Amino acid sequence: MYRNYFTHLECSATGTHYDKDQPQNLSEAGKPLLARYDFERAKGEIDRDEIAAREGGFWKWRELLPVRDDKDVCALGELDTPMIDVPATARASGATGKVWVKDEGRLPTGSFKARGLGLAVAMAHSFGIKRMAMPTNGNAGAALSAYCSRMGMESYCFAPEDTPEVNLREMARQGAKVFKVNGYIHHCGALVGAGKAEMGWFDVSTLKEPYRIEGKKTMGVELAMQMGWTLPDAIFYPTGGGTGLIGMWKAFDEMERLSWIGSERPKMIAVQAEGCAPIVRAWDKGETHAEEWLEADTHAMGIRVPKAIGDFLILEACRDSGGFAMSVSEDEIQAARVTCAQEDGLLLCPEGAATLAAMEKAMANGQIERDAECVLFNCGSGLKYDMPEGAKPLDRHGEIDWGSLK
Repeated sequence: MYRNYFTHLECSATGTHYDKDQPQNLSEAGKPLLARYDFERAKGEIDRDEIAAREGGFWKWRELLPVRDDKDVCALGELDTPMIDVPATARASGATGKVWVKDEGRLPTGSFKARGLGLAVAMAHSFGIKRMAMPTNGNAGAALSAYCSRMGMESYCFAPEDTPEVNLREMARQGAKVFKVNGYIHHCGALVGAGKAEMGWFDVSTLKEPYRIEGKKTMGVELAMQMGWTLPDAIFYPTGGGTGLIGMWKAFDEMERLSWIGSERPKMIAVQAEGCAPIVRAWDKGETHAEEWLEADTHAMGIRVPKAIGDFLILEACRDSGGFAMSVSEDEIQAARVTCAQEDGLLLCPEGAATLAAMEKAMANGQIERDAECVLFNCGSGLKYDMPEGAKPLDRHGEIDWGSLK
């Protein structure tokens, strides 16, 4: 049923080709590897709308993915995540155009990490890998543990000690061996690398293997499909490691090669928190790479990444698209989260709320037109994050002053 067009891996910095038939991490240059396909052949053999009509969420796009055999597909009920119109939030934010939230919290394990880890685990399974390890701020570890358990594989997750407890327990309940580390996510990543030889695990850190980006690129394909094979004016993306932003930019190029879309592109806006904004600092300085951000501090854990190995690819996508990188404050993130919840009934995670805050700021300072069609990525379920106390005690045995409840 599915044809496979995966041909080789390519260094994102040098263009050197690598063998696709064995496990790979970084290139010899220490840079991410990118999967390449024979889209000239695919163009004449596959039908866009026929594929789009399939069930199965991101797995429906098998012709655009590296997984060859059905036995390696690890499925947990994936679906197309909804595009939710938020008109009241748009008005409150000063937007006059259409504003959509792509709600990735509907995926297995409650975040967009399911896309990348689903593909990474599937490919590892195809190579006979039995044990995988990664650093995680929470949601990625949850996805790794779920998909590894689904495929009968072991998972090891190393998380900063202040990672939300719900994420740590989720990983452990789904079978992972979980460790709290006194440091940030890149410190956790160093431990994964240090233990590789003795523990024999495969390192599935962000962009240190080629296939998480292939899963994340399906966000771009799915978005185009849901918008009638057109693209919005701007995409606001919560950016830590930046795999999804890089993946979507890759997907747009691949879809154009297949004649599924035209040459138009949305402005790609990388959104970070003021307390951890290495990409924004590099953007403001006009640099190609981002220096490590020291003493990172934000409650939006998913974007608390002091050093991203794919920094140059993130910055390149922002520049090539006419977009930019910008940061928002903790107060702005919290205010945006309240706005969307109370105006449109949609509970964003902090990282998703950061994109709404960034859109408001970008429109206010003229970087984005107020009538632009914008897509905000809500990368995970808002239910996984702390919320303020909201309930008041009410004594059913006493006399109730109903007027005081108003």
